[in-house]
Amino acid sequence: MNEDSPSASGQHEQPARDASVSSAHPLSGAATAASFPAGAALQSCDDVVIILGNAPDLLLAKRIAHVLVEEHYAACVNLGAPGVSMYMWEGRLEGAEEIPIVMKTSAARACALVERFRQLHPYEVPEVLVLPVCGGSPDYLAWVREQTGAAHPPGRHET
Repeated sequence: MNEDSPSASGQHEQPARDASVSSAHPLSGAATAASFPAGAALQSCDDVVIILGNAPDLLLAKRIAHVLVEEHYAACVNLGAPGVSMYMWEGRLEGAEEIPIVMKTSAARACALVERFRQLHPYEVPEVLVLPVCGGSPDYLAWVREQTGAAHPPGRHET
């Protein structure tokens, strides 16, 4: 039966879970190389990170993205749709429209990326969160590593 068809009992059946994907929560520390068996569509990873940030407007967000990718601090930077951020600042509730920024880089390049991001950002305390990547597409992970690896020193761009 497919997932949209009720079973004999009238209940919808859940599709079978793909055994090649670990059921461990990615942040539990239980995701290991054994979580993603050889030949699986996913590969475990401990050397690629995602860094979350934001910018006060689209023009600055595009400039930050351009610099971070061109200078090989990040392999890829995604800019999200504007959204409102609510936060306390100096004892007052503030609300501001901001552009979410998602940066993919190697763990080895993360500190340099954060420093460069802070140089480009106008906020006194910009949002910077570094999140681990527990797995992903082997080809994509390899590409992130290659774009942010030793062959591409940060701060320089090819012409």
